[in-house]
Parts: sequence; structure tokens; C-alpha cells
Amino acid sequence: MKEYEIIVIGGGPAGITLSKMLGKKFKMAVIRPENHSMIYCALPYAIEGLITNEKTFKEDSLVLDAGADLIRSKAQNVDFENKVVNLENGESLTYEKLIIASGATPFMPPIPGIDLEGVTGFKTADDLIWIEEKLDKDVNNAVVVGAGAIGIELAQALAFKGINVNLIDMAGSVLPNMLDAELSEELRFEMTNKGVNFIGNARVTELRGENFVEEVVMDSGKIIKFQSEEKGKQTGIVIFAVGMKPEIDFLKNTTLEIDKQGIVINDKMETNIPNVYAVGDCVQFYSGIDHKPLLGKLATNAVPMSKILGFNLLGQNRSYKGFFNGAATKVGKYYLGSTGFTEKIAKERGFDIICGYSKVTTKFPIMPTKKNKQMKLVVDRKTHRVLGAQIVSGEPVIGRIDLLTYAIQKDSTVEELAELSYASQPHQSFYPAANVVVLASEEIIKKLNK
Repeated sequence: MKEYEIIVIGGGPAGITLSKMLGKKFKMAVIRPENHSMIYCALPYAIEGLITNEKTFKEDSLVLDAGADLIRSKAQNVDFENKVVNLENGESLTYEKLIIASGATPFMPPIPGIDLEGVTGFKTADDLIWIEEKLDKDVNNAVVVGAGAIGIELAQALAFKGINVNLIDMAGSVLPNMLDAELSEELRFEMTNKGVNFIGNARVTELRGENFVEEVVMDSGKIIKFQSEEKGKQTGIVIFAVGMKPEIDFLKNTTLEIDKQGIVINDKMETNIPNVYAVGDCVQFYSGIDHKPLLGKLATNAVPMSKILGFNLLGQNRSYKGFFNGAATKVGKYYLGSTGFTEKIAKERGFDIICGYSKVTTKFPIMPTKKNKQMKLVVDRKTHRVLGAQIVSGEPVIGRIDLLTYAIQKDSTVEELAELSYASQPHQSFYPAANVVVLASEEIIKKLNK
């Protein structure tokens, strides 16, 4: 039985980050069942053909060169009392400290027909290859369920390949967790122009077919049928992108505390079991804004959580402040991003909010290549604290989103945000007289002072 000081279950962003920090300082192993660690957010672009499949694979050297052992197997169960991880290949490993970073898998709703051939989630290399193989045969129809970032990116990629795509979501607008409806309307039209038919306010209740999926039934009674001139030929696929569930089945029936969204941890990534930690998509944690549980299954959360844990295992005393969920995606010609709470989510979480809007161009209006940029700012009416922001633009927005995330992290008020000192240049901004962040802030201040 091999003995390790630290074992990490999971070889994704968290496992790689921890390897780089700890691999040369401890006898360490990373357990990874997949053939490759993946760049998950790049998978739609591999389907589109923008990059090769291999470009989505991370090198094993990221773990091995960092000094950790890479063990290609799956954790079958953990004996916490004796500090043993049992693997599916029959091997057992002992640890002094265990880090669970097992990630999450696509949620597949328990509806009739979910087990039919032609139905999948979307996250792994196997999912990628499965879809590509279907497209290489007779499939010319696809239903993507879930209009979040992955669902939209996948739907666009399939449409680019000439597939007839229907995108279904329970919300009435696209990207409902990132954008309020008024900022997403242009994106819906853009998707239509790109060949994606959006069906909102709809829930898939049943999948029908004999050997493979042939019909998608919605709660409205509407049915999408995959037509085939030749009986017995599969012409359509259904891909669910409706959220993720923590990959923690191997931890059931143990003393580890688990709640609805995953393993329960504190701000130092500690679980209820001494010397057992958890990070990334397999955990339940809270918002950095209101300190209530919040979904945050993003690589950009997993990496900072892993760094907090890594520094603490090296003798420091750091704490994780919570999820802020800064995120971005691209819909056709539009770049968009959001951070913190949308207006809808803030209201659902009990805030009395006030919103401000601004619209500028990405360059001086006199410049020939200018594009539009619009922003929405969400503020707590009582404290004036910034709660969230959304931007839709003709050019990349991540820099602005990161700035606004930092403002939210620092509990900035709208008055402080209005005092932002900014740069201006004809090719890179609107005129010096106005800034998209400051304009939205000033609009809110005017409303507050009425």
C-alpha cells in the first residue's frame, strides 16, 4: 500500500493548481480517472472546428513536472477512519491529508426517455467525441437544453456546422443567470441570425423514441420531431446543459458532511473531518456578497479556492471570501460578461435594489471601427453597496468585469464607483468626458437623491 502525505482526488484545475504549489514540498499524489484533464470551456470551439480536440487537453506534465505522482484510476471509496483511498483498479493508498477535488458532472433530469440513445450531457472528452461522431453520420438536428453559457456556445457551434438547432430554456430569456432580460434581447436575435432557434419559458418533460430519441416533448405540449426519410435512421440528438451536480457518489454513507450542492466546507476549505479538505465544483459554499449558499461551479472559483488551501498547507493563514461569479461568454458578434447578482437574483435574495444603465461606444464615436457597449449596474438601495454588473459589447469585456468584481469584493458603494479614475484613448474607449462605469453609477446616484 503506497503512502502519501497529501492525496488529491481529481485532476482538474484544482488538482493541477495544488500540484504546482505542493508537489515538490510533500510526497503527493493526484488521482485522475480521465484520459486527459480538459479545458472544458474550449469544447464548443473544438466542435465548431476552430481548434483541434487535442488543443483542449492539458498536459500530464503539469502534474508530473510539479513533483506529484499522477495515478490514472477512479476513487471507489474513502475510509476516513484509517485514512485510506481505495481505487477502482484494486489499489489502495494511505494519506496524511486528503483533498477532494472530484469536480462535477452534467445534471441529467429524471424524465421519461432520458436513457435513450442519442441523449447526453456535455463536459468530457467522451462527450466531445460522441457528438463529433454523430455529426459525421446522419445527424442533422440537435436540441440543446439549457441557455446558459455552455448551452449557448454549444448551440452556436452546432449551427456553424450546419445542424438545425433548437435551444430550450425554462427562463424567458437567454443567459438568465448572467443577464437580466432587457440586456439579453439583442443576443436572442443574434442567435436567430446564426441559425439557433430559441424556445423560452419551456421545460422538457419527456423524450420519445424506440431505440433512439426521435421526439422532444415540452410542458406546453409542443413536440420537436426529428424527421427521417428512412425508418430506423437516427437524425437527431439531445444535449443537456442545465447545470452540474457534484461528483461525490463515492463518498456516500460516510461521515463527511454533504448538503444539496456538495461537500460542506469552511472558509479554509476544511470539511467536518480533520485533515480532509475539499475545493472546486464538488463543494457547497456561499456568496461573498450576502454569505448565503450560492452555486459557483466555475474554474475561476476552483483555482482561487485551491490557492487558499495550498497557502494554508504551507503554513499561512488565509481565508476564502466567497463566490462572486465573474463570468463571460460570446454570442455571435457580441461579447458579454457579468459579475455578482443580476437584478432578478438580488431581488430573490431579499435585496431592495436600484439599477443604473449606460451606453457608450468601444472607441471614440468618430473612429470608423467603433462598436456599441452597454452596461447595467445593480446596487443595494439601503447601503448603496454595488451588488452586480452586466456588460454587452461589440468588443471583449473581461477587463471591465474584473474591475467591477473587485469593486464588489471590496464592498464598494455606488458613490465610490462614480469616483473611478479612468483612462481614455481613441482606439480603446469612449471620449474622456464619459466612462461606461461612471455613467451608470451617476445615474443611480441621481435616482437615490430624488
